[in-house]
Amino acid sequence: MRIERFAYFPRRWESLADGAIIENLRENRFRWLQVLPFVAAEAFHLRRLVRRHRPDVLHVHWVVPQGVAALLGARGVPWVVTTLGGDVYALRDPLSSWLKRAVLRRARAVTTMNDEMRGRLVDAGADEAATYVQPLGADITNLRALVHDDERQIPGRVLFVGRLVEKKGAATLIDAVRRLPADLTWSLEIVGDGPLESSLRSRADGLPVVFSGSASREGLANAYERSTVVVVPSVPASSGDQDGLPTVLLEAMGSERTVIASDLPGINEAVIDGESGLLVPSNDPDALAKALIAALTDADLRARLSSAAERRSHDFTIEACARRFVEILMSAADRPKEPV
Repeated sequence: MRIERFAYFPRRWESLADGAIIENLRENRFRWLQVLPFVAAEAFHLRRLVRRHRPDVLHVHWVVPQGVAALLGARGVPWVVTTLGGDVYALRDPLSSWLKRAVLRRARAVTTMNDEMRGRLVDAGADEAATYVQPLGADITNLRALVHDDERQIPGRVLFVGRLVEKKGAATLIDAVRRLPADLTWSLEIVGDGPLESSLRSRADGLPVVFSGSASREGLANAYERSTVVVVPSVPASSGDQDGLPTVLLEAMGSERTVIASDLPGINEAVIDGESGLLVPSNDPDALAKALIAALTDADLRARLSSAAERRSHDFTIEACARRFVEILMSAADRPKEPV
């Protein structure tokens, strides 16, 4: 695999694509000045790469902006478009909707993270017969190999992993642990960084909450290992953005952890409530606190849920998902596409 990077703005201010683009735009409106240069620079660079390598098929991640760059720079190559959630749930203005339709109608195949997102994509212009629910998968085997021999589970350790932005729901989790009874032993580790870190630290003041910052794959593997419960408290953001199927959830399940997650599309297709994890209403700290109490105080429940979660994760390994992606890419490369 070769990574090609491209400049799109003076280096001093080039920050649009550092993390989640939608959240970066919400954090600083100055970054809107980088949007058109980013798309133009990516399209120009993509055109050069297509001419140099003459690919059989192009795998476009995100309908917007990468799909728009492909419209400008790679019209002569078959596409498979993969979207993870942000540009499906957000970007609902007339211009964005028109651009998404143009990209989706041009694609030979489209993959997404859950059935609800698939329906939205078909409504937006994707070919129903060539639009698939296909998660990206999680690299469970290699992740577990990174666990240190002396790493041990910390009793009562609750783990959150994710970028500190609205849709990940860390604020809801902090509000939930504040409701836990005084006689319950627990601590919360938050792995990740992002624009909400300062406000979340203030929100957690006085609680046994550790902010660990971003982590390497090795650090992440050991964070899962020392956790008792992993919480994925995703919420719909005010922009409309929300998670499709967080990789963190799949990694936690594959690491044989007890998972508590929001009952949202995609998440509730991977976690069966009461069988392979616990689902709670999104953005409901009271319900999340009750689920935490149940999981932290019942070792038999944790053992049953974590064992079932590990078995369920086999459907989402990177190996299983990669095989399906190969089939989709090969089919897209071979299948003729009528001009739009």
